[in-house]
Amino acid sequence: MSTATYVLLAAPLDGGLTVLVVFVIGLVIAGALIWAVRTGMRVMDREPARPRADEQPHLPATGPVHEEREMREPDEIPLHEDGSPRLMPYELHHSGSRRGEDQKRRRWLPGSSGAFGSGGPGHV
Repeated sequence: MSTATYVLLAAPLDGGLTVLVVFVIGLVIAGALIWAVRTGMRVMDREPARPRADEQPHLPATGPVHEEREMREPDEIPLHEDGSPRLMPYELHHSGSRRGEDQKRRRWLPGSSGAFGSGGPGHV
């Protein structure tokens, strides 16, 4: 395309109408933004007030709570082979595991395998 074509494409067809349309679209967008801000302010006014500094949670007198570590083992569901009714969900307890008898943590042993495909020799 030549420079003359670009000049013709850039020139407005009807200068006054184009300016008016752009101005109206700008007013619509500005009005929508003002409406959104006012609506947001009304919603924030209806929300409860933020808590004051003295209403914030505090550390217990004994200090921060630390995590506990314990070894867990699965709590197996007993199988009823004697024809007794099966266990119902309300007969189970809330946890699927229980505290293990052995509380020593399992450690990685040198010479034992790593992850799958790691190239290790496997368990020795």
